[in-house]
Order: sequence, then C-alpha cells, then structure tokens
Amino acid sequence: MLHAYYFDRQKRPGFTLIELLVVISIIGILVGLLLPAVGAAREAARRMQCSNNLKQIGLAAHNYHSAFRMLPSGYCAYATRDGRGPAQAAIDPLTWDAAPGWGWSALLLPFLEQAALSNSINFGSHITDLRSDPLLATSLAGFRCPSSSGPSDAFFAADESGEKLLRNGGNILLGRSNYVASHGQESCWGECGSASTGIVFTNIYTSQTKTVVIAGNAANVADGPFYRNSRVRLGDVTDGTSSTIFFGEHSSKLSDKTWVGVVPGAFVRPRIKSPLNGPDAAATFLLVHAGPSGGELDITGTPIIHPVNYPALHVGQMYAEHFGGGMIGFGDGAVRFVSESINLMTWAELSSMNEAEVVSGEDY
Repeated sequence: MLHAYYFDRQKRPGFTLIELLVVISIIGILVGLLLPAVGAAREAARRMQCSNNLKQIGLAAHNYHSAFRMLPSGYCAYATRDGRGPAQAAIDPLTWDAAPGWGWSALLLPFLEQAALSNSINFGSHITDLRSDPLLATSLAGFRCPSSSGPSDAFFAADESGEKLLRNGGNILLGRSNYVASHGQESCWGECGSASTGIVFTNIYTSQTKTVVIAGNAANVADGPFYRNSRVRLGDVTDGTSSTIFFGEHSSKLSDKTWVGVVPGAFVRPRIKSPLNGPDAAATFLLVHAGPSGGELDITGTPIIHPVNYPALHVGQMYAEHFGGGMIGFGDGAVRFVSESINLMTWAELSSMNEAEVVSGEDY
C-alpha cells in the first residue's frame, strides 16, 4: 500500500525546467510591455497637472487685470533714469534693479487662493527684508511642475560666482517655482537694464535693427507682456492674446526660478553647461525671452531664437521635462503643448505682443 502510494506520487505531472523558463520569459515580456505604458500614463497625469497649474496662473492674471486694469509687473523696482536713488532703493549699479523686487507671481498670490500668504507679506518692503524671510521660502504646489526632476526645496540667492548673497545680516532663501513669464523676443536685463541705448530688431525676417534709448526704461526694448515695472493692458496685446505667449515652464534641472521676485545683485546659474550659456541677471529668476534679441548672438554672430528645450540651454529660455516639448500659457488663458521642434520663426512670432506678426494655429 505504501509502495503504491509512493509510485503514484512519483508519476504526478509538474513543470519541466524548459517550461518554467518559457513562463518566466513570457512574464518578462509582459512586464516589459507594461512598464512603458505605466510610465506614459504617469507622465500624462503629470502633464495634466502642469497644464492645470498654468491654467490657474493664466486665470489669476486675468483676474488681476480685472482688478487693476493691467497685468502684474514682471517685477517691481525703484524707477531710475540715471542709476541714482535713495539708499533704501538699494539700486544695483550693474543692472539698476532695485527694491522692492516683488515679481509677477508674488503679485498674483491673492488670485491663486494664497491670500493669507499675500496678506502676511509687506509688499512695500524690500524683498530682502529679513522680517519676511520665512515667508519667502514657502513652497507652493501651484508653482511646481511634477515632471521637474531638479531640486524642489527653497534655494539661496547667490552672486555670479555662486557665493550666497548677504543682505541685512543674513542670506536670502527663496521659494522655488517652475513657471516663468515672457519678456517677448527681446531681453532687457543685466547690463541692458542700465544702458543708455540698445539695439532692437524691427524686422525679424530681414534682421533689420535700430538703436533705441533705454535709460532705465525696459519698456523701450521689451516686446512681451512682462518686464521690469511693466504696466501692460490686454488691449496692448495687439497681435492677439490667443497667439501671444504669456507663461511657460522652466525646470529646476536647468536653473533656479522663484515665485518671489528679483534680488538685486543676484545671478541665475545654469546646472547644465553648454558653450552658449552661463550666469545671467536676477531678472531671469522670473522672466524668459524667445529671441531674436539685439544683444544676443551665437558664436557665428547669428541672432539666437530659443524655443522650449533649445540646446543653447540659456537660463533665460523655457525648458521643460515633458517628452518632446513643454506646456505654454497664452494670453487668452488657453494652455497648449508646444513641440520643441517648432519652427523658430513661429516661436518668435508667438512671443511678441505687438509686432504685427501673423501666426496660424496650424503653425504650432
């Protein structure tokens, strides 16, 4: 009886080694097919969240305009025509950036369900006033793209060499953002901000330029909706709000951006090096431009146009980590995904607000 039972057990069927290997191989293939789909689904969710963030920013800008009859300034600074002003203005001699320094994103806080934070900030004080220091480091989910793989915590404002700036007896810690506003095709920050004159393009198709008087007034150069002390109304966007870029992305993988504002004397340094990039003025904490810009040429002397993820990797350009491009907020509040392979001239046309350049929706 025991002998028969023993042999019955010996005859029971089971997996052979070859069958087991085949099953494992099939499972491996299925997992290999499933993982990219899971990754794509996660990125689609992140992109949707990013799109919603920009949508809320765009709506906040429109509500701000309804309340104040203008869009928020790119950033606020003591207005000087000759680089001079009271000591409390803390004017940076290189850029003429000055107190108070608050940026467009800080001005939008009450319209982004951040009234408590906004009410706690003294917008009449200098951005480096240490009484506001803990507030300036606040992390706000609405200014963070979930696809950004760079640093997510607050960062210290630093000089051109990377040394932390010391103001009022302490360092300046700034809350991070992954969203920037458009200065247009042209850029007027850094040395341009303190120049008496500058060169701007009058025709991007023929590369015609002219010399304009600046004397501290960035409005004489900027052709986008946000710049130092800007007071742009929607009616000034004569190229049409539906075809004018207002906001976009800039991942901290490339450089630091903040919702707070501009710290005079600070610089923005790239984390990714390229032959065409380097530190840039503090205005690029908040603002980017598209090119062409009168003062910005590549190594061959050709004006640079840099759409999303352009390999020049300027800290003053848009940069996203979504596959193939980035999310862009337009002046009418719409948010669209724009390919990084967009035609360069089309990108430049979308970036200006009043250059009479005609853009078709089929172009991007």
